[in-house]
Amino acid sequence: MKSVKLSGLLVAILFFTANVFALDGNITFDQNGSISKIVTQINAVTSDTEIVPEALLDDKAEVILPAVGKKALKKWTVMVFVNAKNNLESYGLSDVNEMEMIGSSDKVNIVAELGRLPGYSSADGDWKGSRRYLINKDNNTNAITSPVLMEIPNSDMGSWEYLVGFTKWSMEKFPAENYMLIVWNHGSGWNKDNMFESSKGLSYDDVTNNHMTTPQIRMALEKIGKINIFSMDACLMQMAEVAYEIKDYANYVVASEEIELADGYTYNTFLGPLVSNPNMDGAALSKATVDSFVDHYASINRSGTQSAIKTAGFDKFVVLLNDWIQTAMTANEKEAVVNAKNSAQDFYYSSNKDIYHFIQLVAQNAKNEGLIAKSNNLLKFMDDKLIAYSKATGYTYNNTYGLAVYMPSYSSSSYGVLKWAADSQWDEFITWYNKK
Repeated sequence: MKSVKLSGLLVAILFFTANVFALDGNITFDQNGSISKIVTQINAVTSDTEIVPEALLDDKAEVILPAVGKKALKKWTVMVFVNAKNNLESYGLSDVNEMEMIGSSDKVNIVAELGRLPGYSSADGDWKGSRRYLINKDNNTNAITSPVLMEIPNSDMGSWEYLVGFTKWSMEKFPAENYMLIVWNHGSGWNKDNMFESSKGLSYDDVTNNHMTTPQIRMALEKIGKINIFSMDACLMQMAEVAYEIKDYANYVVASEEIELADGYTYNTFLGPLVSNPNMDGAALSKATVDSFVDHYASINRSGTQSAIKTAGFDKFVVLLNDWIQTAMTANEKEAVVNAKNSAQDFYYSSNKDIYHFIQLVAQNAKNEGLIAKSNNLLKFMDDKLIAYSKATGYTYNNTYGLAVYMPSYSSSSYGVLKWAADSQWDEFITWYNKK
């Protein structure tokens, strides 16, 4: 492995740049302002490639970062978009510290953007705005010591376009064979209550009062390009409506059908196995993410759900589901459908139902043999091709199988904006079973 050292000229450039830009408070190389420390950290994380100095000091105040050569291509880059610009600020700080318990390796990049706001936590120097980090391992769980690669005083972490910027920046600076993107924040899935429909979505920034709707999540991933895993460390996001929207842009979608406790993921317990075994494929890392989350909450006697959806199965699933819907409506099995809807596993919003359990209950109560057969075929397809892995802890989640769906007692005009509503007949199905 080639040892890389910065030339005296580059050190001089770093020193000059730090002094000039420190005057306006826009740039820091690390929490301590130490030139020698950032040099050491850059050398450590780029030890298998030549450093080609490039000035990346633009209007967003990006710190000098080495150009990354092809030799630096790693197995995985895990990108974590930690939008703690809300009442979760202290948990965001804690989760970045959990990442530092593992740190990046010669095969795995861990990149994070952490956003903060005034009013909730004064820890770690009480800075505001956003900082981007290449996560390094340390033994300090009370302070973030990884190098600050970019400081952005006025970030909008509720903007889908801003998420695109973070992700493309991470992929350019830290290229890998495989990419996992995690969006960390509040989530509401497809929120069904009319009062709150304008607020459905993900990643709420309390400074800008912005957030991403379900179609905007798709727009972001479309701009980013297809990745291996898209994960939402947020409440209520593992819904058919959400996963289907982004099916063409991620191989796996990892999220929770239910609300998550504020601690969210335990980053050390799923990043640790990845760093130990960087040859994991998307299926294995998705499973490790699910296991890490549920096992942690089981160990402290708290409830939680998490699952991984294999998006390649969605196209055939919708074909089978549409056929199933037509059979149910033609056979007039409304009683079996309504009873199943009322009894199916639900979550924080009572109109979020586990679709597998719902179909299972229809199969148990329907009279039409064709519908029963198609129900069982649909369940088998979900087991084999759609729900890659699902796990739950807590006695209230015995009938949680990994994918929720919207089953309200009324029809919503806003629902039609979703690709799920356009391609499936689920919206017509909702209207049918609610019709008196």
